[in-house]
Amino acid sequence: MVAAVENRGALTVLPLEGWYENQNSKGRCDAMTGDEILTVAEVASELRCSRAHVYNAIAGSVVGVSPLPAIAMGRRKLVRRSALEGWKRINESAGGDVTMASSSAIDTGGRMKENVHA
Repeated sequence: MVAAVENRGALTVLPLEGWYENQNSKGRCDAMTGDEILTVAEVASELRCSRAHVYNAIAGSVVGVSPLPAIAMGRRKLVRRSALEGWKRINESAGGDVTMASSSAIDTGGRMKENVHA
């Protein structure tokens, strides 16, 4: 038995058993895996950063962080929930060798002072 679900004007056919549990509050999930699909804005909100920073992470231009896997639909980028969670785990464990500058090494403009060793 199947159920037809309208998603932005397109009709998606899903198996009736268990399909509701795989839906998020907006009703967007991958019909094959039940994996939630997130927009860049939703990823940015969860990571507490800007959308531009998420786009940079997807492009692989954030130093010290692996590229965030995304689905490209033209200019639009979508991220699977499982890919985001895996990416967070990988980058969380890789962040152990990063050192932060002490507050005395940063000037009032947020820039590093020259020749200061923490």
